[in-house]
Amino acid sequence: MHVIPATGANLRPLRIAMIAMSGVRAWDRELLAIGLSMPGFVERKKVIAQLPSLGLLTLAGLTPAADHLTYHEIFDYTLDSPPPGPFDLVVISSFTAQIEQAYAIADHYRQNGVRVVLGGLHVSSLPDEAIPHADAICVGEAEEVWPRLLEDARAGTLQPCYRPTRPWRLADSPIPRFELLDPARYNRITVQTSRGCPWSCEFCASSILIAPRYQTKPVAKVIEEIRRIKSIWSRPFIEFADDNTFVDLRHSKELMRALIPEQIRFFTETDIRFADDLELIALARDAGCRQVLIGLESPSPSGLDRMERRSNWKLKQSDRYLAAIDRIQSAGITINGCFILGLDGHTPDVFEELVEFVQRSGLYEVQVTVQTPFPGTALYARLQREGRLFADRFWEKCTLFDLTHHPSGMTAAELRSGLILVSQSLYNEAATFQRRERFHGQLRTSS
Repeated sequence: MHVIPATGANLRPLRIAMIAMSGVRAWDRELLAIGLSMPGFVERKKVIAQLPSLGLLTLAGLTPAADHLTYHEIFDYTLDSPPPGPFDLVVISSFTAQIEQAYAIADHYRQNGVRVVLGGLHVSSLPDEAIPHADAICVGEAEEVWPRLLEDARAGTLQPCYRPTRPWRLADSPIPRFELLDPARYNRITVQTSRGCPWSCEFCASSILIAPRYQTKPVAKVIEEIRRIKSIWSRPFIEFADDNTFVDLRHSKELMRALIPEQIRFFTETDIRFADDLELIALARDAGCRQVLIGLESPSPSGLDRMERRSNWKLKQSDRYLAAIDRIQSAGITINGCFILGLDGHTPDVFEELVEFVQRSGLYEVQVTVQTPFPGTALYARLQREGRLFADRFWEKCTLFDLTHHPSGMTAAELRSGLILVSQSLYNEAATFQRRERFHGQLRTSS
């Protein structure tokens, strides 16, 4: 077990509960009842809801062995039936959509004399909002500050805010405490092979908000984590918790070669450049890559203009989407193509364009969302300046499926009805079956 050993006669063990805010939800009841309850979406929703919090498990790996740790998911929790205690410290990691619930849980524990630590992307984006709900918050990469925070908690001298003084090195990462999980409850286990992304997309609310630079984890460390997982799950399905896995070609090929003898299956996220290297595609397939999620964002170039702020990179890729999809899928790796409706540049024509593009491209799976301005992003700042937000604080609506602002090329009502129309067209059973049959037929033809 790769945890920090208990040292020193005065080390008082802490009873620590780690609570992960999990799941995908939408507030719009019609979307839930019609579009988002269809087979294609439900399948991915279940997967996301059952992914454990890799951040919390990693901090657990940095926790002294003498401390007593338990891991809990929010869907097991109500204020009337909290996880069994007592606890000296409750650590809560939350995304924006669940943050109000996280604050309520934190307030509940603090009212009962339990110290609370809050962290995650939302807390890092809005630390002043989070501080009143916690005894301490972590801003940025929590690994760097976690040992000091635990020392202060043990001494009764927790500080209100912990910020790293240097970037965390993935080479220093511990093995996450996968053994804290109930093996029967999780259908996928997360592993991080890299952190950050070279692109600067206006809407992005991923680790680039807390990670100052792109970096990769040493391949030997990744394999060590995979083997720890295999010692608990006999046939694990791995989801790489990366923003953009295949950025570094040298590292990617080394990792894929090392994964081949491990005989795992995995899913990951990357960008369209993955299609450029046939050797990498073949290595990924042989290493067990079953699907890549790629942010295509828009079926038309108009929605991509100035989305990527450094070089307008997204716009430059749009004319090669179809060929790239064919190249990846014909090798036996399915693509989950992600699209955002309501982008600046979109008109009501985009709904039909998207359905036609999916049919023409043969994408195996599709994820359709609406543009969402998460706090801390350049998109939120711009829409706030332009007076387009429905409200300055709408965190429970940051689900990717609920409307939060006025789109530029259509009314909010048109966007909502278009999302429902597209969902009905793409997620129904017949459309899902047709896409999957086309993929398998393409494999039979190419083999």
